[in-house]
Amino acid sequence: MKIVIPGGTGQVGTVLKRALSAAGHDVVVLSRHARQQGEVHWDGATPGPWAGEIDGSDVVVNLAGRSVNCRYTPANLREMMDSRVNSARVVGEAIAAAARPPRVWLQMSTATVYAHCHDAPNDEATGVIGGTEPDAPGYWAYSVDIAKAWEREQETAGTPHTRKVALRAAMVMSPDRGGVFDVLLRLARLGLGGPVAGGAQYVSWIHDQDFVRAVEFLVARDDITGPVNLAAPGPLPHRDFMRALRTAWGVPVGLPATRWMAEAGAFVLRSDTELLLKSRRVVPGRLLDAGFTFDHPDWPAAADDLVRRLRSREVR
Repeated sequence: MKIVIPGGTGQVGTVLKRALSAAGHDVVVLSRHARQQGEVHWDGATPGPWAGEIDGSDVVVNLAGRSVNCRYTPANLREMMDSRVNSARVVGEAIAAAARPPRVWLQMSTATVYAHCHDAPNDEATGVIGGTEPDAPGYWAYSVDIAKAWEREQETAGTPHTRKVALRAAMVMSPDRGGVFDVLLRLARLGLGGPVAGGAQYVSWIHDQDFVRAVEFLVARDDITGPVNLAAPGPLPHRDFMRALRTAWGVPVGLPATRWMAEAGAFVLRSDTELLLKSRRVVPGRLLDAGFTFDHPDWPAAADDLVRRLRSREVR
């Protein structure tokens, strides 16, 4: 198959391109900074010659959007919104104009669309969309607005011959340098991998190999449309998540951090505490109902696998 991945140069795109290319697919990445073979330039906002890659392709997986690993300033939040909405809009326009449109368009979304909660897990059917939680900072609602606008752009696109799926993805854990697993493991190795603000907030995650397998599953299943949660079935409190990560690496102790310490650390790292403090208890209802099985459903075993793979690369 020919698979086009707009915005495919980040961590998730790298994981997906590597696996799909290894499986024998023709993978084309659309990038603002196209440098390598298989990469085509686009600006993520306006039509251009890149649309010729989509015409005649089999699958489009749109991952484009500014990284959330930044300070949530008004300017950065606006850039997050614009980069996601504009890229989804122009991808939809390219599919609509194609003489031979792709049969499926997988559009990246986020598990952050669900409410900050510690009780009932959120699946696609009964999950509570966030934005009005009384115990959450007001600016967190903008992240939910971004997710809803992102999905709405795909949903309203006029692409009648192309099946559409919104990927409400949790954090994708891979041993690649610079990814979220790499950052969290670095903290654990420094002895800073303890619970943050008590550690009761839930962490939703998905192993990189299961992420790829879920994408392949959704491409093959012509009966699935709309939002799908890409998250392992075992979300767990932050304190347990970090304990399992420390155990996997062999670090006995992790210093806890208060909320204000997390704020200070996020400021230094030019990131935002929403990534640590929002409780995301997301479960993959539709994937499980459709018969998808996870190779890595539980975090302790998944962390062991990721650490093993990381160490094998360091030895080389």
